[in-house]
Amino acid sequence: MGSANKSSSAERKARIEQMRRAQQARERRGRFLVITGSAVAVAALVAGGVFVVKSQSGDDAPAADSKSSGHFTTGSDGVKTWKGTLGRTHVSKTVKYPVEPPVGGNHDPVWLNCNGDVYTEPVDNMNAVHSLEHGAVWVTYNSEAGKADVEALAAKVKKTPYTFMSPDDKQADPIMLTAWGRQRTVTGADDPAVDAFFQKFVQGEQTPEPGASCTGGTMK
Repeated sequence: MGSANKSSSAERKARIEQMRRAQQARERRGRFLVITGSAVAVAALVAGGVFVVKSQSGDDAPAADSKSSGHFTTGSDGVKTWKGTLGRTHVSKTVKYPVEPPVGGNHDPVWLNCNGDVYTEPVDNMNAVHSLEHGAVWVTYNSEAGKADVEALAAKVKKTPYTFMSPDDKQADPIMLTAWGRQRTVTGADDPAVDAFFQKFVQGEQTPEPGASCTGGTMK
């Protein structure tokens, strides 16, 4: 059993490393395309961008995520799966998500860096949801979480690509794990469910955009 777990872990690490190399290649190509196409993009923005921004922004009140509807079902392993639709549109207006932390839905065009990043302040849900779309696992905790658990989880996140961590005092439970369309509560850093969730959902089958970047986004 131990050898099987080691083999599975090695395979996952190899898969993530392969995705990271592909990601770096895409980023190099992307930088070239951005430089060569910037003049065209600026002209297009001048011609029609003002209208688009105004039509998306509207007033300052958060908009309900009308593209996401459904409910959770809980499996025998304690993982809650979102049954229904999750919007994937890039929007500029603030989205009001049906659950906290959100498990998906319309989101900001810029993702939150999720390459083992640990944030000590709350992050913007809209950027974080974009990271979930890229296959990241999000670790969140509130003020009831123990200091030792927070530190141990932070150490785990820092050494795991496609993960990130932040405080969230709006959530109901002390420690929660979230992936695109998946979520569960854990009792602490030593809960076996933590490793099981990471193993299954870091770049897991639920990922809408596997291999997409977890760097080059925003850090807040």
